[in-house]
Amino acid sequence: MKENELKKLLEGVKSGHTGIEAALKRLEGFPSKAMQYANVDTQRDLRSGFPEVVFCKGKTPSQSAGIIKEIVKNSGYCLATRADRETLKAVRKYFKDAEYNEMGRTIVVKKSGVRIAAEGLVVVVTAGTSDIPVAEEAAVTAEITGSKVERIFDVGVAGIHRLLGRYEKLREANVIVAVAGMEGALPSVVGGLVNKPVIAVPTSVGYGASFGGLSALLAMLNSCASNVVTVNIDNGFGAGYVSSIINRLAKH
Repeated sequence: MKENELKKLLEGVKSGHTGIEAALKRLEGFPSKAMQYANVDTQRDLRSGFPEVVFCKGKTPSQSAGIIKEIVKNSGYCLATRADRETLKAVRKYFKDAEYNEMGRTIVVKKSGVRIAAEGLVVVVTAGTSDIPVAEEAAVTAEITGSKVERIFDVGVAGIHRLLGRYEKLREANVIVAVAGMEGALPSVVGGLVNKPVIAVPTSVGYGASFGGLSALLAMLNSCASNVVTVNIDNGFGAGYVSSIINRLAKH
């Protein structure tokens, strides 16, 4: 339940237009809903401005779908990450219009009539095509949390002219998400070009000595560009979420 909906409900009780029993039914499961396999945080959007996000990996499709159903019931929309086709199939039993981003492995569910405003600008940039799955997770997350997003893919340091050709768009952004594997150099280069925060996302893309993204992670943590901060390996969701928070602060 969103803050304005809660206020409206309380005002209805105060004025007598809403009965106590009706209000209790609306507040059922507030502030959390206990299920057999999960305790759904039904008031997270009141505290942090966005509903609980479902991490599907490790959950059965039916568990993920059940949690998503409960979140949508209370908040009107929901984001699920690391979702496969079987999870999508289970979710579409409840929500036929569930949106699936196969590359980013995300599911977005919205009640009819729910609209997400797109404000400011987050630019998501990747070093290579192989980094796009993580970048798409970041982009979808930023979009569903209220940011306008533009994608710039495959502009890594092996052909730096490709990045320089998008310089003006980078400068327009309120915040940049830079996604790279291998040696993880892209965020430092981007950081040196702009006066905006750069969120570095190391990916597990690379050959053996990249150690599943550890090499890129360490390189990004040691960036000499002072406007670069780093999230965990392959954590597109975390980067997208934080980028939206920064974007909203810049916008307002």
